Amino acid sequence: MRALALVLVVAAFARSPLPAQTPPPPPPPIGEYAPVPQLPGMGRATDTAAVGARRRALARAMGRGVVLVPAAHERDLEGDYVQDNDFRQSNTFFYLTELETADAWLLLTIAAPESVETVVFLPARDPAAERWTGLRLGADSDAARLSGIGRVLPLDSLDAVTAAALRRVRGPMYVPLDHTTRSEDRIAGLVFPEGRPRDVRNVRPLVDSLRMVKDADEVARLRRAIDITVAGHLAAARAVRPGMWEYQLESVLEGAFRWNGADRVGFPSIVGSGPNGTTLHYDVNRRQMRDGELVVVDIGAEWGQYSADVTRTLPVGGKFSPRQQAIYDLVLATQRVAFDSTRPGVTIGDLNRIARTYMREHSGTLCGDKTCDEYFIHGLSHHLGMDVHDVNVAGRARLEPGMVITIEPGIYLPDEHLGVRIEDDVLVTGTGAVWLSDGAPRDPAAIERLIRRR
Repeated sequence: MRALALVLVVAAFARSPLPAQTPPPPPPPIGEYAPVPQLPGMGRATDTAAVGARRRALARAMGRGVVLVPAAHERDLEGDYVQDNDFRQSNTFFYLTELETADAWLLLTIAAPESVETVVFLPARDPAAERWTGLRLGADSDAARLSGIGRVLPLDSLDAVTAAALRRVRGPMYVPLDHTTRSEDRIAGLVFPEGRPRDVRNVRPLVDSLRMVKDADEVARLRRAIDITVAGHLAAARAVRPGMWEYQLESVLEGAFRWNGADRVGFPSIVGSGPNGTTLHYDVNRRQMRDGELVVVDIGAEWGQYSADVTRTLPVGGKFSPRQQAIYDLVLATQRVAFDSTRPGVTIGDLNRIARTYMREHSGTLCGDKTCDEYFIHGLSHHLGMDVHDVNVAGRARLEPGMVITIEPGIYLPDEHLGVRIEDDVLVTGTGAVWLSDGAPRDPAAIERLIRRR
């Protein structure tokens, strides 16, 4: 029986041999960036001035009150099926501290709009556990020096210090009422002390509203993540070829992410060839690519808790067919019209209407009896930041300088196994917008030249 099982396994592999492939060239380095050390509990270098300014802006928005924010917890390596890292900080906690320490707490005591007292509470260090997990940040002078937060206390003092702050301020209490607090017994106890409800408000709308406009530190982190993602696209274009499997192309581009210092992927990489290119969030990546097809590569590296989101569509064989290029050119022209219309005061809804109107008026008979905008089946744009689809607070619909958004038109023709999407990340400026991801060529001739260089 064991011999028969072995024969069946060998036969299964014989039916699906791994194709012989010339190893792709090394991933391109992004060049001008020096390595940034990763400190225990700190992650990338913290801009303490920027983080302090965020806390003061939150204080002005609140006026008075106490803010309590928990850090994220490590995931369970045995039960959570961790695929990359066992920890990623909660966005609200990170935005206000830039600390990557698990199980920590942030307390802000705001007695007046211009007065904010900041305390971080850190769990006790466990030298025995650190033999397994690595060094951790403890409640000592190093933590204060690295974080720029002058008062760092041990976690066991949190309840007493919080209670004293509430008595002193006599204002509302703000906590992030979201998935980060669902399992926090401490917040439940503070919200309903001895069964009596307190004036508790959700801090997320205030923080999310601040997050929509990126400060200089956030833009720098996004630029780094985007440049790494561009390196992944360049590596993919130089490696793609008929007979390659989608997962092999995925390994090339994600190798470029790691080579250039990405912390993780911002979302599962989408490498959809042929019919899979018409499925928006296809991420199985298990099909063999064929000559004459297109492959849609929608990827984003995360660096310093901020993620890119950039899409390119590549001809697997190195050359667009006339039909493919006609669809591609319409998508590219639509993106350019939307970019040229991006400026403070317009909304993403405005840009979406402009893009669809252009595509409809210029599609002719390219998409048959229907105009091509009928096959543009998703939104044009979304905000970008710590989340790939970043916060978008009601009442802040109009674009403002410092916002970072995507512009991503597409046309998807399932009957032809033909999908085209072009997505770039742009920064809204005082007068318009600037491309952040144009290091990855969009022009079809430039893409073909890049693929030929393999």
